[in-house]
Amino acid sequence: MHATSTIYFDLAQNRRSNFYYSFLILPKPKREAIETIYAFCRVTDDIVDEGDNEEEKYARLHQWTEELRRSLTGASRYPILNRLSAIIRRFEIPLEHFYDLIKGMEMDLNKKRYDTWEELREYCYRAASTVGLICAEVFGYKNASTKEYAVNLGIALQLTNILRDLSADAKRGRVYLPREDMKKFGYTESDLMRRVYDERFVSLMRFECDRAHEYFRRAKSFLAEEDKPLFTAARTMGNIYYLLLRKIEQAKYDVFSRRIRLGSPLKLLVAMVLRLRNRAPKNFHRYIRTELPA
Repeated sequence: MHATSTIYFDLAQNRRSNFYYSFLILPKPKREAIETIYAFCRVTDDIVDEGDNEEEKYARLHQWTEELRRSLTGASRYPILNRLSAIIRRFEIPLEHFYDLIKGMEMDLNKKRYDTWEELREYCYRAASTVGLICAEVFGYKNASTKEYAVNLGIALQLTNILRDLSADAKRGRVYLPREDMKKFGYTESDLMRRVYDERFVSLMRFECDRAHEYFRRAKSFLAEEDKPLFTAARTMGNIYYLLLRKIEQAKYDVFSRRIRLGSPLKLLVAMVLRLRNRAPKNFHRYIRTELPA
């Protein structure tokens, strides 16, 4: 494990991250818990992404998993994991979500292609829905359906991220678009590697973006009104990524020319709008729309 894995994550140094703007509105104890969880996720992801030696990555990921187990008794040599263990106990977070997340990161080592949407959906669940389920326990909730909100929102976020980063991932030898979808529109892996932008690609991207929209809609349908104030951070994240998805569409799906992103002022505005909505009278949203679609 690289020494850098033991650092304490400084959120203030990551203001460009979409996570930063969703964390702003949390009370301090929950914000600190989420920061630690996010640090764990980042370190786990970095183990897979940094370096070129696949065997070394497997070894480091296995060691990281063992250290997570040791942390449950406060015995890990990594302070961040011991802090995470205390958070797991405090908020009664199921351990399976952390192990599923690690499995998702491991998929990036042993699975570079996906034949079907079901295969990719499993990856999206492990890589992102698990994080939502973990955070849900920190946020707190009154309705069990809220966990389905976390699952579906995670899939929507991860798919949006995949669509934005198609070109960068292809350079690393990873093609997340399901082969069955590419075949449906006559777009090949070779076309993707050569960054071919044509009607076939546009049709393929429109299909995948529509799928992401569907998961955003599903997520929203599972979030009860009384749980919305507790999930303002998650909803901020959801709306930021929803706007990112819309920006991909507005660019006519051209993710090759430049990396599509949102400006910091817009992200901050999303966070502020949702926070103000929580402080408004209960039926205020019926008369003045203050909530974004996701």
